[in-house]
Amino acid sequence: MSAFRVVLITVPQGEAEELSQKIVESRLAACVNIVDTVRSIYHWKGVVKKDTESLLIVKTATKKVESLVKFVRDKHEYEIPEVVSMTIAEGNPDYLDWLDKETSQ
Repeated sequence: MSAFRVVLITVPQGEAEELSQKIVESRLAACVNIVDTVRSIYHWKGVVKKDTESLLIVKTATKKVESLVKFVRDKHEYEIPEVVSMTIAEGNPDYLDWLDKETSQ
């Protein structure tokens, strides 16, 4: 199993920076990139919805994902927030070392 993950989280526009700041300050991730505008189309309670959201691209350690999911569920305004994790198979060794250091504290 890989030691590192990229986690994608969608949030209402205007809430991305605050949640990202809290995630990094809590050492649940080493870095969060914010994509300000994404269009989301999805089924919700029997209706197809369209929303403009922000996308958080979170780089973290695999061991932090469970705590990160709980943190987001507690802080997010959505009833069921999107939090999906993908394995980092390879990358810049220096970056991965930094990621490890920042999520080990």
